[in-house]
Amino acid sequence: MLKIKLARFGKKKQPHYRIVINEARDKRDGKYVEMIGHYAPTMEPKLLEVDIKKYDEWLEKGAQPTDTVLSLVTRFKSGNPFPAKTNQLSKKARTKAAAAVEAAKVEAEKPAKETPIEESTPEVAPIVTPEPVVEAPADETAK
Repeated sequence: MLKIKLARFGKKKQPHYRIVINEARDKRDGKYVEMIGHYAPTMEPKLLEVDIKKYDEWLEKGAQPTDTVLSLVTRFKSGNPFPAKTNQLSKKARTKAAAAVEAAKVEAEKPAKETPIEESTPEVAPIVTPEPVVEAPADETAK
């Protein structure tokens, strides 16, 4: 039985896949009958190319796609295989962020409190300088 499946290529932690027609019992990365596309999930933006004409021909011949390939081809046929994510935050995080925005709006609408500025000079302690000690003249008669 023939399968339409992904064959992994690329370096460690940098995979890219070929969409191939292969015998179901053969190794994942072994020889294949035909390559009909490729998929690079680590590229930015993700890359998916499939020859739909060849894919449909192989389906008519009895080849069965794996679940992953079926999902990828369905996405490819829709026209926008990897749409931009709009809501990356969880529901809880979105409600928390919305509450913070509302609180900021309410705070901005409040009139600013005016604190009176006192124009008094701070009290400065007077500087006390010690007076020089003057010695009295010595009596010369006390000799």
